[in-house]
Amino acid sequence: MSPIELNKRQEEILQIVKNNGPITGEQIADRLSLTRATLRPDLAILTMAGFLDARPRVGYFYAGKKSAQALADTMNNMKVKDFQSMPVVIRESVSVYDAICQLFLEDVGTLFVVDTDSYLAGVVSRKDLLRASIGRQELNQIPVHIVMTRMPNITYCTKNESLIKVAGRLIEQQIDSVPVIQEDPGGLKVTGRITKTTITRAFLSLSESHEL
Repeated sequence: MSPIELNKRQEEILQIVKNNGPITGEQIADRLSLTRATLRPDLAILTMAGFLDARPRVGYFYAGKKSAQALADTMNNMKVKDFQSMPVVIRESVSVYDAICQLFLEDVGTLFVVDTDSYLAGVVSRKDLLRASIGRQELNQIPVHIVMTRMPNITYCTKNESLIKVAGRLIEQQIDSVPVIQEDPGGLKVTGRITKTTITRAFLSLSESHEL
């Protein structure tokens, strides 16, 4: 079912009740310079949709359910910096064998590769390491920079970007995670990571708190 779209008057009613509840229908009508009869359909819709709670002889309460626009605003205000986790970083000189060991020890799907100055140089995923290991014997002699995805073909984000935009980037690029970077004069410093799991948990917590 698609979310209910509220008109301007219904949004005004919600704001009045949110700021002044409990409040009677007559008091709401007075604030809007309208009759109680005129507001009755709007109040009924808002109550049935779960935006308002009505109690006899007390009045209307704000029930906490958000409108579609308010919910969209909340999602857009969820920033990367509030949800990012610690990155798992390796040097580009590390062998494919050691990279595989690090991947499983840290239980992650992607490793971020940095150069000697600790700037982002590449990204290596489980698929990259699996592809590199098939048919090869001396994995401890192959440096990871041979098999990694290099700059500038790396998708990344900054801490102040919205989480929903980064989610779209992950889906568009068909990847599991992105590094969170900080731009320095010499390159990109890796300061965190955002994964599909992180984003899923964030949006699930949003749905629980707003009773979607």
